[in-house]
Amino acid sequence: MSSEILSVLEYMEKEKGISRVDMIATITNALKTAALKGVNSGQDLKIEINPKNGTLKAWALLKVVDSVSNPKTEIHIEKAQPLKPGVLLGEIVEKEIDPSTLGRIAAQTARQAVMQRIRQFEKDRIYDDFKDMVGNIVTGTVRRRERGDIYIDLGKAEALLPSKEQVPGEEYQPGDRIRCLLLNIDSTPRGPEIILSRGSPKFVRRLFELEVTEIADGTVKIEAFAREPGYRTKIAVISTDPKVDPVGACVGARGARVKTIVRELGGEKIDIVKFFPDPRDMIIEALKPAVPREIVVDEKTHRILLKVATDDLAIAIGRKGQNARLTSRLIGWRLDIEEFRAAGDDPRGTAIASLVRKYEFDPAIAARLVDMGINSPAAFEGVEADDLVGAGFTAEEAQTIVDRVAAKQSPAP
Repeated sequence: MSSEILSVLEYMEKEKGISRVDMIATITNALKTAALKGVNSGQDLKIEINPKNGTLKAWALLKVVDSVSNPKTEIHIEKAQPLKPGVLLGEIVEKEIDPSTLGRIAAQTARQAVMQRIRQFEKDRIYDDFKDMVGNIVTGTVRRRERGDIYIDLGKAEALLPSKEQVPGEEYQPGDRIRCLLLNIDSTPRGPEIILSRGSPKFVRRLFELEVTEIADGTVKIEAFAREPGYRTKIAVISTDPKVDPVGACVGARGARVKTIVRELGGEKIDIVKFFPDPRDMIIEALKPAVPREIVVDEKTHRILLKVATDDLAIAIGRKGQNARLTSRLIGWRLDIEEFRAAGDDPRGTAIASLVRKYEFDPAIAARLVDMGINSPAAFEGVEADDLVGAGFTAEEAQTIVDRVAAKQSPAP
């Protein structure tokens, strides 16, 4: 029995990291509880285990009386004298008993309690080991895949990389090494569950903090961040030191720093731009190389209308709207992008505007004139009221138009 206990103590101490003191307390409490449910029920027991050799000893705690009514809890004073010379009535003496009398059922029950306690120790240890690592990057080995989720061995514990936290297109096989962000530790009935992520924007942010010393020491700060895992990431950075270029610090010499991060992300594109507090300046910076031709900011709805040239439209919007979405998240404003059309791009509108400006026509009248071919002041030459009536104007409208044209074209007195 002692050799078995000693082997358990040594194994738990070396392999599980559970101290002997904790294990001894667990075993003695379990044995005592289990024994009191068996043949020793009703007794008060004391159990000790020698931490050096694993020897188990047990005693029954008995009250000294002059008339015994319950031999399990009491002992006559004459029988108590050899155990404790000079003992008095009412005192408690310890009578050593054979540990084997605790019973086989008690031993089995104790073994189950010990295993249960060991599992609890492991759960507590996992939580203690990893609670301070939330938000950091950990490295592990892929163990298996179940229903889209990946289970990863971190050495001291097994962690879960849920399908929703994976990057589209990435494939891992058992035995592959993998780096992930320790996203959270969830409490479950089975104990703490370590949740990992490669799809979270925090994963890329942490990679930059590890790779770029200026970010780690606070010289460069990531002010805004947007990511579509597996496709593209945009970050906006600012420097607290005017001598340090924030974008250059993140890119590194010949792009070395950002290339390292791109490799870790499997080729995901990363755009690094300088941060500006003004959304107008920020959007110009974020959309490069596309150049906005017109920016309309609506403060009330927190919305920006952006007009770009035809050649820049595809660049500004991006594949499947990706660039526009990421830019919108980066600046924190709703973004609408449309094609910029110069005044000369709309001949009809230009002609209507010209007639309205020259003769102060109602825009609807000007539009009807343009539609019948009178699209400039010069086109009125030779036009009479009857010509306008024949084109659908009333006699009154026609005369008003002719008179106004004549008045505007007449030289000032």
